[in-house]
Amino acid sequence: MLLVISAAIALIWANSPWTGSYASLWEASIGIDLNGWVLELTIREWINDLAMVLFFFVAGLEIKREVTHGELRDPRQAALPIIAAFGGMAVPAGIFAIMNLGGEGSHGWGVPMATDIAIVMGVIALIGTRAPAWLRLFLLALAIVDDIGAIVVIAVFYSEGVSFPWLALAVASLAIALTIRSRVPWIGVYLALGAVCWISLHEAHIHPTLAGVAFGLASPVTPRRQRMAVDVADLPATLDAELASEVTRRARESVSVVEWLQHRLHPWSTFLIVPVFALANAGVIISGEVIGDAVSSPVTWGVIAGLVLGKTVGITLATAIAVGTGIGRLPRGVTWRYVIGAGALGGIGFTVSLFVTELAFGDSILGEDARIGVLTASLLAGVIGTLIVLPGRVGDSVDDIIAATHKTERGA
Repeated sequence: MLLVISAAIALIWANSPWTGSYASLWEASIGIDLNGWVLELTIREWINDLAMVLFFFVAGLEIKREVTHGELRDPRQAALPIIAAFGGMAVPAGIFAIMNLGGEGSHGWGVPMATDIAIVMGVIALIGTRAPAWLRLFLLALAIVDDIGAIVVIAVFYSEGVSFPWLALAVASLAIALTIRSRVPWIGVYLALGAVCWISLHEAHIHPTLAGVAFGLASPVTPRRQRMAVDVADLPATLDAELASEVTRRARESVSVVEWLQHRLHPWSTFLIVPVFALANAGVIISGEVIGDAVSSPVTWGVIAGLVLGKTVGITLATAIAVGTGIGRLPRGVTWRYVIGAGALGGIGFTVSLFVTELAFGDSILGEDARIGVLTASLLAGVIGTLIVLPGRVGDSVDDIIAATHKTERGA
């Protein structure tokens, strides 16, 4: 809800009498000069390039946890959302590419590929018990695979003119972090190495937010010490600050670094970074001229068709193929209504879609067209997905439907 409110504020602000202040605030430059080495970015670029590192770092932590201990740990269990995610990325990208073939906007095929898990989970929470628990787990795993796909797309297709010496320095900083991660407990060391990696990727012309993903995936999933219980009888009657600090440290070390960091950083990412990102990037000026350009732009329609139609078709079709070939199986209580609804909800691509839009088009007219497409498509996908899921009745399994169908056919 906070994300949606931030986007609404950005839209209202950008289309108010104070629209000039919106543009001037986010386009104001802040620079760093270190003995001749200068790094100057606008406030919007600092948010997109630096603050969003935390968002992608948390995404990296979530991916690492799910792959090692979560929904993606068992390949057979994870097969269904993984295959569905590939379908949900390939079909939208293909639709956009076909609609913009040979045009100026052809570079933006990565915009409709992503699913915004934050908003989708919010919609699922609002739907409540009308949807089976499977739907949330399915979309969560699908969005994680989506994140991996988006990371690969950003790294390979939206990074230009790579400087290999700087890239080598970024890889070296990550390699050092991997080497010492089980030996050095001080987080400041990793912050310094992360800063070196970020600067190196920026100077290598590779999007620096990838440093967040890399360090998130590199975080240890095993605790530094075995879990142990602390008997209250073993504690002194008066607990001083030093002893309390020691107990806290031991308790923290009994939890994996991935789990601890995710617990500490997820609120900052969710309640600060993502809303600020929306505030800085969702402020599309909606005038008659802009709407006219967007309506006639294949970029806008490519994004809308990709997210609304492509996600639904891609996720549903890929799921059907996986079930039909026996690779995956829908659990009892899950009907195809929920699969189609999940595909429609997957078309909510807000955060990462806006992020890729910025990489692909910047502040150009095509960028405005793509942003209008993302906002429109995300709204449509949310409404359509909710309308599909809400009338559903948990308890009608695919097996029951197949049995009923066969019974009807025999009766006929």
